[in-house]
Amino acid sequence: MLRIYPKRRRPHLAPPLLLILIYAGFIILGTLALKLPLATASPITWWDAAFTATSAVTVTGLVVVDTGSQYTLFGQAVVMLLIQIGGLGLMTFAVLILSMLGLPVGFTHRLYLREDLNQTSATDLLALTRIILKVVLLCELIGAGLLATVFVPEAGWREGLWQAAFHAVSAFNNAGFALFPDSLSRWVGNPVINLTVPALFIMGGLGFTVASDIWRTRNWRRFSLHTKLMLAGTAALLVWSTVSFATMEWTNPGTLGALPLSDRLWASWFQAATTRTAGFNTVEIGNLSDGTALMFMTLMFVGAGSTSTGGGIKVTTFIVLLLATVAFFRSRANIHVFNRELGLEQVMKVLALTTISVLLILCATFVLLLFHEGDFLAVAFETVSAFGTVGMSRGITGDFDTAGRAVIMAVMFIGRVGPMTLGFLLATRKPSRIGYPAGTVYLG
Repeated sequence: MLRIYPKRRRPHLAPPLLLILIYAGFIILGTLALKLPLATASPITWWDAAFTATSAVTVTGLVVVDTGSQYTLFGQAVVMLLIQIGGLGLMTFAVLILSMLGLPVGFTHRLYLREDLNQTSATDLLALTRIILKVVLLCELIGAGLLATVFVPEAGWREGLWQAAFHAVSAFNNAGFALFPDSLSRWVGNPVINLTVPALFIMGGLGFTVASDIWRTRNWRRFSLHTKLMLAGTAALLVWSTVSFATMEWTNPGTLGALPLSDRLWASWFQAATTRTAGFNTVEIGNLSDGTALMFMTLMFVGAGSTSTGGGIKVTTFIVLLLATVAFFRSRANIHVFNRELGLEQVMKVLALTTISVLLILCATFVLLLFHEGDFLAVAFETVSAFGTVGMSRGITGDFDTAGRAVIMAVMFIGRVGPMTLGFLLATRKPSRIGYPAGTVYLG
């Protein structure tokens, strides 16, 4: 008699958990590659290699060794590849490779891709990835060409073209890695640097869904609500931060005070644009006044756009928080913006994301202060920069011991993977079968 046994279900990992494991896997591979003798000019420790790989994959830009002098051309190429993979998103990168090879992309891969791109639907994802590829290649090629006009005359064709390509990739992916120990400070008044580099990380920071919407629609009225909020919010933050930085630092001899008028204006624009996620700088960040440093921490916490190469809680999250606050004080139960209404579920998600992010930063700062006795503002600045995957530092990154570096690496990793992704691993949405009478809690 023939018996038919039920087919065993294969154990499978939830998409968020798989993406976390893939990111961790690439960090390990990057660490091994950077530890190779041909990757460094002189031997580095395993912790140095791991920190650099984590910073590159999470597109942060914090470094404990100088990228331009410590790593050889091979090591720099490894860093650039890790930046490109981490910025695009690992599943996006994988799907692009499968598409170029003519291999089919199954439903499971689409689910992982949906999670990586923070989408609510698995449809049209392949079309989105193709648009992402076009936007990335176009922006990075144009950016490298423009930067070459600055680097090639100074360093020669071979070195200049490499510097242009590396910084174009680093800028578009909001990584903040530079091949110069003072970042881009020597070009504080150069118009090409001050226009090209910010244009790259602003495009990368808007997010792939915004780029796709602009590519397809090219009409403000037909843009999605997300695109409108991102464009309006980004423009407002750029104007506010530029004016605020110039006002607060205009007479500071350590930043703008020693520069001529035109360079002060360029520096104000560059720092305002780079602060939310990119991590490049053209003035010494360690010389900022305390008020400006606090403003920078706020901008780094807000970050860039969803599905972008940047970090932070995201611009749209910050806008929804403001809209919810305004609606509360106006005694409105619903949030209306651009003739659209935001539901309670989106507001709850925003509150959860912000709460997790604040708790993470507070806990990480507390732990770092236990291991690193020093300036509280500098430690807090470093923590927020790591969480927002910005890469700005007041010069204390290399001072952390092993425990401190481990904390910063963990914060960078969580900041890139996303606090909500970890939240999804700890809780599954199940409809409640039990109802309770309403209660009252006195607030405020």
